Amino acid sequence: MTSHVPTPPRVALVTGATSGIGAEAARRLHQDGFAVLLTGRCGERGQAMARELGSNTACFVPADLTRDGEPDRLLDCALDRFGRVDAVVNNAAADHTGELLNVPTDEIRDTFEINTFAAIAVLQAAGRAMRQSGGSIINVTSRLATVGVPTMSVYSASKGAMKALTAAAAVELAPYNIRVNAVAPGMTRTPLYEAWVSSHKDPEALARKVADGIPLGRLATPQDVAGAIAFLASPSADYITGITLPVDGGYTAQ
Repeated sequence: MTSHVPTPPRVALVTGATSGIGAEAARRLHQDGFAVLLTGRCGERGQAMARELGSNTACFVPADLTRDGEPDRLLDCALDRFGRVDAVVNNAAADHTGELLNVPTDEIRDTFEINTFAAIAVLQAAGRAMRQSGGSIINVTSRLATVGVPTMSVYSASKGAMKALTAAAAVELAPYNIRVNAVAPGMTRTPLYEAWVSSHKDPEALARKVADGIPLGRLATPQDVAGAIAFLASPSADYITGITLPVDGGYTAQ
């Protein structure tokens, strides 16, 4: 009698997976049948996420992606733990606001270190790990890679670089059957957003103003963005590469 060997599950690596969009992307991919390696800087939240998803199909590896070699170490951890890597969600990022003419050079460098340079390093490590079997890389950019908003110029530039890289990398990595796409969230109801709104004198008025500027009349939820990420990681998107998918309620269509 021939014994049946179960096919190993698909495996995803999610950076910035301890809160907001990254956490919801990890939950959604896990729900869709992926084993998930979570990474981020907050060990307490990361371990809690891994326990929530289940120790057999999820694990947390703390990492500072701005350190040399960390992205390769994460891919090695995923391969050692699960035996393969099918999708990488390149989500880790840092926010930045400030009047452009007064932004110190060190703040510009710090923003690009995590939002651009570290994200490029993750893409490179993912591509090397996927060269033999193919896979899907999903960069998380922003509506601000396309439109201008005062005080957000440095952040916009860091995300705009990733939007351009997505298209170029998709063409370069296509011979390896590696798909590279991006999602570009609009204003999303994350803890960072809640903290920003709460810091204003009239949070309710500000929230209404933000929603009124979006054609669909509401902010995105992390689940909205996670759904787009899950689609791009799925077999339904097997012939899609090089795109940036807006998840912004029509904001950039105006």
